[in-house]
Amino acid sequence: MLDLGRILIFLGLILVVAGFLVMGLNRMHLPLGRLPGDFSWRGRGWTVSFPLATCVVLSVLLSLIFWALSHFRR
Repeated sequence: MLDLGRILIFLGLILVVAGFLVMGLNRMHLPLGRLPGDFSWRGRGWTVSFPLATCVVLSVLLSLIFWALSHFRR
């Protein structure tokens, strides 16, 4: 059970860092979530968002970052 507790604390810290990162990006006025290709439907009392273009952009950026890290580690 001690290992499970450590894993949960580690995952919680990762979520806190991700939250601060999202808040920082929001203050920089980056249009993440509002790119052309991000879908959003609004109705009475409900909203559905599907940020397709944002997911593609973030995926490409993270792939390039991880590729560069693995390339320079060799």
